[in-house]
Amino acid sequence: MEEFEDIRPYRDEEVRPVVERLLKDVDLSKALAKFEHPLLFKFLPGWITEKVQTTLTKDLAHVQTIHDVQLVIEKYLDKLIESTTSGLTSEGLNKIDKDEPYLFISNHRDISMDPALVNYMIYHHGLDTLQIAIGDNLLKRPFLSDLMRLNKSFLVKRSVQGRDLLKASKQLSAYIHHCIKSGENVWIAQREGRAKDGIDKTETAIIKMLHMADRESILKLTLQESINSLNIVPVSISYEFDPCDRLKAEELHTIETTGKFEKDQNSDVRSILSGIVGDKGEVHVAFGSRIVFSDAVTAEGVALQIDEQIIKNYKLHAVNYLAMEMIQKDYMDFSRLPDLLDTTPGEISQKRSAFKKRLAKIPKKLHPYILNMYANPVIRKSEIGKD
Repeated sequence: MEEFEDIRPYRDEEVRPVVERLLKDVDLSKALAKFEHPLLFKFLPGWITEKVQTTLTKDLAHVQTIHDVQLVIEKYLDKLIESTTSGLTSEGLNKIDKDEPYLFISNHRDISMDPALVNYMIYHHGLDTLQIAIGDNLLKRPFLSDLMRLNKSFLVKRSVQGRDLLKASKQLSAYIHHCIKSGENVWIAQREGRAKDGIDKTETAIIKMLHMADRESILKLTLQESINSLNIVPVSISYEFDPCDRLKAEELHTIETTGKFEKDQNSDVRSILSGIVGDKGEVHVAFGSRIVFSDAVTAEGVALQIDEQIIKNYKLHAVNYLAMEMIQKDYMDFSRLPDLLDTTPGEISQKRSAFKKRLAKIPKKLHPYILNMYANPVIRKSEIGKD
């Protein structure tokens, strides 16, 4: 395991010292206080930060192992699901063998909730919790790195270039294979960065990275053999509402108007917290079938297989069609929505009104990005077979 020392999650014996470090980290308490109690933080920053720190100390007093950490997370996740969603559903878990380790590859809409929801579903299905891939570019604040690595996250080095990037990719590939061979379930996203435009598409670079360890091993496995050995299961996560839709639209608008978007040190923290506590409406997690190839295959072919399952299993919500309706009224007969979604005309009318109210709170210059974000899954569903 020495070869993975700089990217692996924390071990049980490291948990308590890391927790103690986090409890003393004023930046963490400030970030939580500012987000959870913005008004109080504005007028009484020191007092509310101290209150948050006291609560954290109490909640984490008994934590000694990774399992303890995950029990705390589960308790909070139960509350979050109840308070930030109007329903969490799943399908396809019956295809998952509890005695096999899997590499779950999902679409990527939210930094922390995507792996958290997949983890939640497989844990309650009787599987071991996931090892989670997280980009080191998201961990500019030390407390973020500590929090993620306490929750069985391993680091993906995205801040390196040239030879270091090649070396990091080989290390990452070897670590994922090591996890699977050791019986550990793993989660990675189908692409680097979230799909801010609502278009879910697997990057072939991810597939090539997965093959690196086997390709350069003594056995020199083919891509087909390597992919088959990983037990890849595509996962589709569909949120009725994206808590970060405005933040994503602002980023896309800035890129289109200025050519680039510069993150500050709080950007990722803001996105992570918004994704966690923001309203998500109905959420659906669909597990596909294990990908197995009987013949030689290319990275593009593997990516396409993953895409087909993710998009086929993606659950379209009323908001997806309503956004499409606002972009292109003749795209389809939208009067069919009640039958299509197994609901009533009155319910569709209410959802249409709620979506318009949501848009009214967002600057008009961002509306095109928001609408495309929600409408693109509808278009992608119709186009996936044409790629």
